[in-house]
Amino acid sequence: MSIELPEGYQPSNDEEYMSPMQLEYFRQKLLDWRAELLQESENTISHLKEENWQEPDINDRATLETDAALELRTRDRYRKLVNKIDSAMARIAEGSYGYCEETGEEIGLSRLEARPIATLTIEAQEKHERLEKQHRDD
Repeated sequence: MSIELPEGYQPSNDEEYMSPMQLEYFRQKLLDWRAELLQESENTISHLKEENWQEPDINDRATLETDAALELRTRDRYRKLVNKIDSAMARIAEGSYGYCEETGEEIGLSRLEARPIATLTIEAQEKHERLEKQHRDD
């Protein structure tokens, strides 16, 4: 079932939470974000293929290699983000998108707008981070 969103549609707290319109809005937002990340990755690959790796000056070569390593690390983060986007898309398909994995509560439109791959409410995320910090400090 495909839903066409009105131009300029923004989810609202006045609607039913995770209504078909809201789900379609976030689905499209996630798809656009995924496409953007994949395009940037393709640009990186193209750029690295075109780069002249035979710089005669050792400092220039070191700078080039450092820049390439940084770019590849960034793309690796993008790859992980794409996996999280794919997981969010799966949650949309199964009907659990927008609800906290730990508590089952609504994550909230404003949090999903800011971080569409969120799986926890702000409170659950803060608790998770506090526990993580405690374990690191031990």
